[in-house]
Amino acid sequence: MKRRDFLKTGAIMGASAAVSLNFDKLQAAINTNTMAVETAPDLVAVMGGEPEAMLDKALETLGGIGNFVKKGQKIVIKPNIGWDRAPELAGNTNPQLIGALVKKCLNAGASKVTVFDHTCDDWKKCYASSGIESAVKAAGGVIVPGNDEKYYSKEISLPNGVNLKSIKVHDALIEADAWINVPVLKNHGGAKLSCAMKNLMGIVWDRRVFHSNDLQQCIADVCTWNKKPVLHIVDSYRILFQNGPQGKSEADVATVKALIASKDIIATDTAALQLFNQVQKLDLEAVKHIQMGQSHKLGTTDLKSVNIKRIKI
Repeated sequence: MKRRDFLKTGAIMGASAAVSLNFDKLQAAINTNTMAVETAPDLVAVMGGEPEAMLDKALETLGGIGNFVKKGQKIVIKPNIGWDRAPELAGNTNPQLIGALVKKCLNAGASKVTVFDHTCDDWKKCYASSGIESAVKAAGGVIVPGNDEKYYSKEISLPNGVNLKSIKVHDALIEADAWINVPVLKNHGGAKLSCAMKNLMGIVWDRRVFHSNDLQQCIADVCTWNKKPVLHIVDSYRILFQNGPQGKSEADVATVKALIASKDIIATDTAALQLFNQVQKLDLEAVKHIQMGQSHKLGTTDLKSVNIKRIKI
């Protein structure tokens, strides 16, 4: 994908309005010390850098990691580590991004940073092949299994769920003070798109119930859990645009070098879908869980109403 295509994707980046300065009002604001401070955007889209550099820009634009991680907090980072695949195949979240985020959380004063996923392939192979295990440990984080029922001792209620009314959630999330959702953007056979909402399947014990009770609705339902991520960071450095969710070869992968970050899970997935469309056409109507999530009042698909900041490195 060319950079100009990314930049002209208005649904992601928002419309660029010409700025006309009124110097009399500007001078008056300076003299009276009442000049407004620019507020942080609702969503940031960054393109053109390596994962660490794009993360730096996104967090800086959102006001810094301190807006999401406080000193002494126990933090969980939830990537997609579902498949026994190397980073180049884009079946999992980029390990460089996860390592950089672990460091940032610890530098912000987090007392502990834990990383896990309930994987589809053997978890030990997934953790190793993805590069995430070594990246987390090198950054000072803790990586724990996600495929052992003993880590899911707490059943939580989903009173607003349609098909899911309760689920068992990984203990690390129950014990955490805050958590950050870090999916990889990719194609998925059943859900059509795997991104921020779909990534929450990896926090629950019984993944099979999703596939037997309307996958799209269950994805929306799990996102109604009241302990929501403080931030969603979408890894779009490489996009698996076909044969998802695990891919077959590097022919299924497009290197896009992009990242999206927001607190709004619906806006996040809507923007990510628009980015995905620059590589492979996929209609919003096909990704039913996004619309269902909006019906749950979890966020908005109307990106024109979202304050979006675009950054090119």
